[in-house]
Amino acid sequence: MRNYQFTPILLLSLLLVPSPAAACSSGACQLLDSCSRADDCSAGLYCGKCAAAGKKQPICVRGQANQPASIVKDLPFNKYTWIMTHNSFSIDGEPSSTGVPRVTFYNQEDTVTNQLRNGVRGLMLDMYDFEGDVWLCHSFQGQCYNFTAFEPAINTLKEVEAFLSQNPLEIVTIIIEDYVHAPKGLTKLFTNSGLTTYWYPVTAMPANGKDWPSVSDMVARNHRLLVFTNIASKEADEGIAYQWRYMVENEPGDPGLVPGSCPNRKESPPLNSKSSSLFLMNYFPTFPVQNEACKEHSGALGEMVNACYKASGNVVPNFLAVNFYMRSDGGGIFDIQDRINGLNLCGCKTIAACQVGAPFGVCKNIGSSNSNPPPSINNRGGIISGTIELSGSASTTVHTSDPLLVKLLLTLTITALLL
Repeated sequence: MRNYQFTPILLLSLLLVPSPAAACSSGACQLLDSCSRADDCSAGLYCGKCAAAGKKQPICVRGQANQPASIVKDLPFNKYTWIMTHNSFSIDGEPSSTGVPRVTFYNQEDTVTNQLRNGVRGLMLDMYDFEGDVWLCHSFQGQCYNFTAFEPAINTLKEVEAFLSQNPLEIVTIIIEDYVHAPKGLTKLFTNSGLTTYWYPVTAMPANGKDWPSVSDMVARNHRLLVFTNIASKEADEGIAYQWRYMVENEPGDPGLVPGSCPNRKESPPLNSKSSSLFLMNYFPTFPVQNEACKEHSGALGEMVNACYKASGNVVPNFLAVNFYMRSDGGGIFDIQDRINGLNLCGCKTIAACQVGAPFGVCKNIGSSNSNPPPSINNRGGIISGTIELSGSASTTVHTSDPLLVKLLLTLTITALLL
């Protein structure tokens, strides 16, 4: 049995980010190099600009994750940190499936398939009864409308099924904000999507804060899909895990974005509870603004991880949930994930420095790092293949980056419906 060593060291300072290098092109540009076209940047990078952080010129920023379990393969699932997308279905540019122009806000900007290809391993999905089916939707007072609906949930779940089928070593977690009241509605949905093939059974989930099986064991058993709901009764009725029995979570939205603080979500057990072995860290504003996300995913995200690490009693988050996950001024969420996993899993400053079979703290010399930090921790990972893709706005959507305007439009439209 392997002995795990966890070092409760808190990293409280941010590393300096070097200035962009000289101009380059034709796929030769590296991280933080100046760029002018999408194909200037090398594999795993894309050309982006972060005016909100004072960056006037576009540079090459990270767009893909290292998967830690491909480097450190024999640890329990709950020892790793994974990227999760908040409202994964709420995609800017997604055509309307109802024929009605959509009036709502957006949280992501590429397809769920592409999110998975780029290394996202957790999806947050809001599911509702709508038009005799289960739909993914934003809501007003718990009800889905044709102008806030995105698509039938089975469409997205089939994307997940295709990914799991094509990538037999990967594990995906789905967290459902559940407004489905139809009898066995979610059971039918997951059965029809083909995802029950990969289902992690509730009866096998560890209780009372115990460790999960190793990732290798979960893959061997094909238990590669974890699904959680916020409705307690569905654990017994439909075999869908009740989230708060297995997971703690900090406050989402603006109430959770207090500098130096990591308040507990009201429904969740305390962050330092030992009764749950998974920790979901939310880091996103109540109303998303695309152009601000690159700044949010810079120094402030590392500071939030530190605050949540302390609030949880020196436990690192297993899931980092963000809006517009690809936006940053350099390494962003991908760099934060690498640093948490490196420190926690092998005692190195980033997962890229971990060495298979080496003692804890014995690291590769990979030179200076170019991004931001999180807290401390101990394991090992490789690059997930996939296409970096940012979609544009579709003509069938009503798009705005101003959250106050979105809120006003929603209020006015719903008021008109109710009159």
